[in-house]
Amino acid sequence: MSYPKRGVCIITERGLQALGSESTINNDYLKQFSEFKRRSNKEQQEKVITQNTSNRSDEQTPLEQLENTFNSINNVLANDIHSAILSASPEFFENLVVDLMLAMGYGGSRKDAGQATKYTQDGGIDGIIKEDKLGLEMIYLQAKRYTDKTVGRSEIQAFAGALDMHRAKKGVFITTSNFSKGAIEFTSLIEKRIVLYQLY
Repeated sequence: MSYPKRGVCIITERGLQALGSESTINNDYLKQFSEFKRRSNKEQQEKVITQNTSNRSDEQTPLEQLENTFNSINNVLANDIHSAILSASPEFFENLVVDLMLAMGYGGSRKDAGQATKYTQDGGIDGIIKEDKLGLEMIYLQAKRYTDKTVGRSEIQAFAGALDMHRAKKGVFITTSNFSKGAIEFTSLIEKRIVLYQLY
């Protein structure tokens, strides 16, 4: 049969010939036609997929199914957020990093505890946040919104130098990319506490 539009099917010339052959039309008879074989194979594959999915569901408790669904939704959401960050401006990412640290419980309100430094005039520092409400300790932030560039040792060294300028002992370097092995090793060689965080 052919399907010229939705809800309409027309018997083909091959179908008319089959009807006029006076043969019993069953699966054994239809196997000689390639169209029937392709359709049967596709249906068999769909059946196997459905069975496998059903079997996995049968093997899981309702709680496990909920957890798996929750994790899947979380992964999709995380990918969407990551894409939105990459499409935004570097300034947006710097302010987002400050907001993230505040949301983690550092320093109280954004007005009192967090500030993003002036773009292009930050001296290697993208944000400053209070570690405690009294502001006895400050945490300096560096935010790099990269898509296909790895943060190397030289960038971490520059950040450490910027911390020296501010007489700071603690820093957080956050990126949407990743850190090279040299960058990670460098943080273990210095006295300052620099935390590297990959946001993806």
